[in-house]
Amino acid sequence: MTEKHPFDDFGINLFSESVMKECLPHPIYTKWKTATRKEDALDRNTADAIAHAMKTWAMEKGCTHFTHWFQPLTGSTAEKHDSFIEPGDHNQPISRFSGKSLIKGEGDASSFPSGGLRATFEARGYTYWDCTSPAFIRDNVLCIPTIFVSYNGETLDKKAPLLKSAEAISKQATRIVNLFKDKDIKRVNAMVGLEQEYFLIDKQQYQKRMDLMHTGRTLFGSMPPKSMDIRGHYFGSIPERVQAFMSDVDKELWKLGIYAKTEHNEVAPCQFEIAPLFIDVNVAIDQNLIIMDVLKKQADRHGFACLLHEKPFQGVNGSGKHNNWSLVTDDGQNLLEPGDRPHENIRFLLFVCAIIEAVDTYPELLRMAASCYGNDYRLGADEAPPAVISICMGDELEIILEKLRKGEHELKNEVETQPYAIANLSYVPKDTSDRNRTSPFAFTGNKFEFRMVGSSRSASTTNIILNTIVADSLSRIADELQNYKYIDDIRKKSLTICRNILQKHHRILFSGDGYSEEWLKEADRRGLPNIAHYIDSIQALIDDKAIAMFERNKVYNELELQARVDILTEEYRKSVKAEVLTLLNISKKEILPALVKEIKFYSDAQNSLGIENAYYQRKIKHLLQLLHDFDEHYHELKEKMENREQHPENRAKAKYLDTVVLPAMDALRTVIDNIEESISREHYPFPTYDDMFMAM
Repeated sequence: MTEKHPFDDFGINLFSESVMKECLPHPIYTKWKTATRKEDALDRNTADAIAHAMKTWAMEKGCTHFTHWFQPLTGSTAEKHDSFIEPGDHNQPISRFSGKSLIKGEGDASSFPSGGLRATFEARGYTYWDCTSPAFIRDNVLCIPTIFVSYNGETLDKKAPLLKSAEAISKQATRIVNLFKDKDIKRVNAMVGLEQEYFLIDKQQYQKRMDLMHTGRTLFGSMPPKSMDIRGHYFGSIPERVQAFMSDVDKELWKLGIYAKTEHNEVAPCQFEIAPLFIDVNVAIDQNLIIMDVLKKQADRHGFACLLHEKPFQGVNGSGKHNNWSLVTDDGQNLLEPGDRPHENIRFLLFVCAIIEAVDTYPELLRMAASCYGNDYRLGADEAPPAVISICMGDELEIILEKLRKGEHELKNEVETQPYAIANLSYVPKDTSDRNRTSPFAFTGNKFEFRMVGSSRSASTTNIILNTIVADSLSRIADELQNYKYIDDIRKKSLTICRNILQKHHRILFSGDGYSEEWLKEADRRGLPNIAHYIDSIQALIDDKAIAMFERNKVYNELELQARVDILTEEYRKSVKAEVLTLLNISKKEILPALVKEIKFYSDAQNSLGIENAYYQRKIKHLLQLLHDFDEHYHELKEKMENREQHPENRAKAKYLDTVVLPAMDALRTVIDNIEESISREHYPFPTYDDMFMAM
């Protein structure tokens, strides 16, 4: 019997459009399609029909429960399982799933972060079906993607604002496209491809590191003799054990209809990447959250721990989530495709300039959206882009944009690329830009790659902000163009708009080495913000300019923005607190006893000789100095941590942790790393970096 190919199961656990078309009456399917295009609302009869078909499909696959799967402001996902079973006549069990159950659910809103939008006693929150993202099956549970709102309608999740931002950019981008006489276009979709980086370490090693288990990163650990020097790891042969894990990840994702396309070794030891294909931004975020969950669960089954933290190991490359973003019309035109003659593609240049204007107007928002406390350890560390936002367009497009800025109307394509020396290929596709991996926001052929995003984060906030700021810029441009009737006048006016934007915002363009100190100095000279610490970027959400922009595009109101500032600040404070308390606990209960054992060992050895030995004396003196340093920095950190309560206000407390407590924690870490390097493996109680990297 021929073994079943994994592709044969593609999408079997996804209530996809093709499944709906097959199992729904055509009028019901048509009404659903109309609703997904925002052209009409679903009526109760249509919802009942879809719910019945969805339940029948799910139960045939062994499902007993359903859940409204949503994305609260914790940044992860949440779900409450309800069974299909209900009592029928004569108390006999029957299965039931109504349109009402599909469309609306209720959860305890007081148990999730609300930033003051809800009091503890105001518990009612509602989930509403997102009919644009397909339902799926995980562990015999039918998962229905939903938004989450309060009783009064305030958004308590990340999906609802994402959908609003997608609607905003669709509306404004469609206006521009229609002005260029493409009247058949009804919608423009923000399309996203998310590259997910992660680490795998042996589960037994992981379980011996309390810092990894409690905080997601190592709070101490000295560099091994070889780590980043092993450059062969990048794109190298994937270890057999990891390959088996990746194979099972692929199979599960394929069953969920996720096109897991690419996987490879990353730069750091034990670091890997998975990347699916581009898809609508809303579905892309859902899929990425599923991917992260599948990675963690499959890792556990294969005897690994999957680390999604941005910087699990100090001195070793951290992990990001590259956000590849483009705009595609409902008939498949990529608006960021430059074509063979980009200098003549005025619509393309107009969209690019709108993005340049948006990024330079709101860089602080993008800095905030891409980051978190853990990402501070990654950004600007010669492995990831700096905290300064800039845009790399590549040589060819930069020359075109510079000529346009200077008012040189004869836009010529002056960059020639050398033909490849491959004799048997008559055609090799040419890109308009090289890939600058030091740039935070780079044009890569027909999309922009935002490389700052942290690996552990939901990419919702990043795309909410990117969609909204670009929509705002496109709205202004469309307003300027809408009174022109003839296409030649529109093209001429578009060039004028592009020129004005470039004259005002060309400071954001930079194609050089983003890792260099020279660039940081140049960025300062240009007036570009350099927000080194995530906590300082959070306030950008409630800047007057940002509030007006979000309200103008109907994505957030001021109360919702203030709530998110409060939640992010509290999240930061809790993250630092967890790390400090974990380090203090480990230091007292594990590191100190290990150091004392080492001192006793050498003292006993010295005494057993009966004579003074220079080596033992030097060793004991060094260890005693470490003991002194440890005691000093341990108590300094403990005292500073206790003093945080002198700052009752949430932001003041967070800033105190950032400026006072974290430096003290780093100082204690330095001592602990020196202790690790100075004592024997017999007395050191934890797996070292070397142990964890070599266990693979």
